[in-house]
Amino acid sequence: MSEVSEPANGLEWFGRELQAALEHKGATQQELADATGYKAPYVSKVKNGKAMPSLHFAQGCDRFFNTSGYFARLLVKISQQGHPEWFVPYLELEEKAAQVLDFSSFLLMGVLQTPEYAEALFRAAHPRDTDDVIKRKVDLRLQRRSVLERPNPPLLWVVLDESCLRREVGGRDVMRGQMEHLVIDAQSPHITVQVLPYDSGAPPAAEAFTLLTFDDDDTAPVLYSEAQGVGRVIDSASVVSTGTDRYERLRADALSPGKSLRALHEAIKEYAR
Repeated sequence: MSEVSEPANGLEWFGRELQAALEHKGATQQELADATGYKAPYVSKVKNGKAMPSLHFAQGCDRFFNTSGYFARLLVKISQQGHPEWFVPYLELEEKAAQVLDFSSFLLMGVLQTPEYAEALFRAAHPRDTDDVIKRKVDLRLQRRSVLERPNPPLLWVVLDESCLRREVGGRDVMRGQMEHLVIDAQSPHITVQVLPYDSGAPPAAEAFTLLTFDDDDTAPVLYSEAQGVGRVIDSASVVSTGTDRYERLRADALSPGKSLRALHEAIKEYAR
């Protein structure tokens, strides 16, 4: 397939190319779904530009259409489209991680955010952005959930400081919706949520960070952190080791997953009053 000029909407770009490939091969969505291990509704969403394809799906498309890596390369392009340069290395590593271990110190990590919660954050951080710009940023953030929708998603383990439940981002209705969304996510076999309560005392770490580990022996674990809107991926063995030790202490101090789920339900009740 020939490379094409880059359109504004990456999802529509990928979907358009997928539709063209299906027509050229004379294949159906169901045949592509069977070949890639996905369900037909997922293929339909990707084809219509409504869902971010996973790397596994893109690689399956390349095998099905015999396109020598075109769809995988296209996915890299649209995954990076609109993201800050400093965030791209993390996105590339997150896509192939076996485990994503996150500590959210006062705001929820992006992959768990609802559209309304994400919009409130972007409007607070970028008050001069237009509605179109804000919408694009929200869409990009929501696209990251594709990493959880692949056939073999990573284990996502999140420790939420209690302030994540109490800080009213976007108002009470937005927070109630966000807590309800977390309850649903927390019941996935691939996602574990723990709440670090206020009464646990001083936390082992004061700032948010994420650890990524990999099944690939050639890829070492990394730590990702942000400050003042700029993030970096750190592969220093000593820094990663320190981060891992702190994460284990955070998990030990946090409520159990079952008690954390009850804490989320309590938060929903409070925001519903």
